[in-house]
Amino acid sequence: MTEPRKAVALISGGLDSLLAAKVIQDQGIHVEGINFYTGFCVEGHTHAIRQKDRARPKRNNALWVAEQLGVKLHIVDIIDEYKDVVINPKHGYGANLNPCLDCKIFMVQKAREWIDKRGFDFIVTGEVVGQRPKSQRKATMPVVAHESGADDLLLRPLCAQNLPETRPEREGWVDRNRLFAFEGRSRKPQMALARQFGFEDYAQPAGGCCFLTDRQYSHKLADLWQARGDRRYELDDIMLLKVGRHLRPRPHFKMIIGREDGENRFLEGYRQQFTHLFTTSHNGPLVLIDGEAGDEDLDLAAQITARFSQGRDAGCVDVEIHRPDGATLTRKVKPMPGDRIPKDWYL
Repeated sequence: MTEPRKAVALISGGLDSLLAAKVIQDQGIHVEGINFYTGFCVEGHTHAIRQKDRARPKRNNALWVAEQLGVKLHIVDIIDEYKDVVINPKHGYGANLNPCLDCKIFMVQKAREWIDKRGFDFIVTGEVVGQRPKSQRKATMPVVAHESGADDLLLRPLCAQNLPETRPEREGWVDRNRLFAFEGRSRKPQMALARQFGFEDYAQPAGGCCFLTDRQYSHKLADLWQARGDRRYELDDIMLLKVGRHLRPRPHFKMIIGREDGENRFLEGYRQQFTHLFTTSHNGPLVLIDGEAGDEDLDLAAQITARFSQGRDAGCVDVEIHRPDGATLTRKVKPMPGDRIPKDWYL
């Protein structure tokens, strides 16, 4: 008997990648999964931090998919390599700061390198023609295959019958007639196929798993780049953009304000790196200052901090200010009225 062919499936944790891997697995192919960690994934961050999300299940959907399939999942950290994709996308951004086409090319390229090193035969993705306006159009499918170097070793089982044959189909490794011709943005065909396979409790179809597709998050990242005068970021930056209320009262500094206990506890981990404020006469948020704030700036920041405390209606609120060098300042301030905070300060 010949040894079965081996494929690696890009597993995002969504329904499409689950189904694509299952379709190939059911043809007797040995499948393993690969998940690329960029730092921008929605899962496992805000839902785990915020008190109001405590009841939501805290699971890694990529691991859940691998468990449903009974396959090994390789999680690969690409945070540093991925920076150039975010900062300098050859094919530009989508509606926000999502470099979707460059992202797909990059991940398939990494998967091609992976199979070459490990003796696997081809790559599987859950892409569907017409599902994403930037990266999943019929015109861009060949671009991904060519520029990634995967060429005809890239198989998209859910829409393969809408595309030219790939090597796995031509060579008879997989039966093209058992692949699909899904097309468009509707997820109903995928949901019907999931029912046939008996999959339940999968990640919400079309929910998205990347913060870069989020308008508000992208606005905060663009603001960060503008304030620094440099399109760069570190992991701490992209984590902090996910948490708290962000205000920029002045061009040279912004405030990150915890909105509830879970976020305050998360921000505690950054107290040593930032000037931070909190109220002592009333319960209130922990506030980080990102940027260089002078004395007048700190007076303003203290008034805003008081506004978001339980002393917002008090005549005077005590605020402590701690600098990274260990210096401690105190302020007695009148909370800034909410209607005095311009809307354009909110990021």
